[in-house]
Amino acid sequence: MSAVAGARETAASATAEAPAIRARGMSKRFGELQAVDRVDLTVPRACVYGFLGPNGSGKSTTIRMLCGLLTPSAGEIEVLGLKIPEQAEALRRRIGYMTQKFSLFEDLSVRENLEFLAAVQDIPKAAARKRIDALIGQYRFGDRQDQLAGTMSGGQKQRLALAGAVIHEPELLFLDEPTSAVDPESRRDFWEKLFELADAGTTLLVSTHYMDEAERCHRLAILDRGVLVADGTPAELTGELRGRAVEVRAAQPRKAQRALVDLPGVLSVAQIGNDLRVLLADADTAEQGLTDALRAAGLQAEVAKAKPNLEDVFVAATRGDAPRAAAAREEDA
Repeated sequence: MSAVAGARETAASATAEAPAIRARGMSKRFGELQAVDRVDLTVPRACVYGFLGPNGSGKSTTIRMLCGLLTPSAGEIEVLGLKIPEQAEALRRRIGYMTQKFSLFEDLSVRENLEFLAAVQDIPKAAARKRIDALIGQYRFGDRQDQLAGTMSGGQKQRLALAGAVIHEPELLFLDEPTSAVDPESRRDFWEKLFELADAGTTLLVSTHYMDEAERCHRLAILDRGVLVADGTPAELTGELRGRAVEVRAAQPRKAQRALVDLPGVLSVAQIGNDLRVLLADADTAEQGLTDALRAAGLQAEVAKAKPNLEDVFVAATRGDAPRAAAAREEDA
């Protein structure tokens, strides 16, 4: 092997091992509003990376900056080895983008929509025909390719939108709450398609409000008021809350909830069926304190530790741990 060929192979290997997305200190300000505040983000390649956060937390703004559609106020962004926003034009050919709102043409058929998108991406006609045939088979549109998009169900529209988003075989796919308008069965089917893409080497960044979808992701990030308050695998994030989730079984759950909700060290009390799920600010908060408060209210109840889940992680990050994270950032500034 020549020295030049060896250098090229080394460079290609380094690119393959580098993360798909790397952002440091990424910020965006709109006037007085700090929409995204010094976010550090690393997304591995061929990973399904979940993005969670309350409405207005900065998820969509962050995605737009990573796509090169919005210029950050501060920070450094590198996507697929390209500097953003400086090399945003070169990036656009290598990424796909799908929003929660169906954005294709409802008065065109399935095949016509895909043909139009192939033309927009400058895919040669012969290659486009072959790619469209493959997508129609893969996304189960064989008997519907002549059906108008506007007459399809919500789940079928989302499958078509996903097929359109990957028609040019992007290396990285951004999905902004893509399943908010479809039923649970269609959502499950949609996620199977996402994992097929990841298995083929595509990196996916998915924003969602659904905890069951968050559990499917390889890694998760939670934003709150523009600040990154949690980042890790689902197992890592739930493991950090070990000892902080408690189940309370009481004959009068509503009264029990009122007795517990304002106790020191209690972040949240949620009723689930006839039981209560209590999230504590830290693992040192004693269960005995909950039992004593219930007894003082004249209530009999069983109190026991529970296994933390991602909803607990979300609540802890956006109600309890977020203020501490923000305070820590202020100290570092």
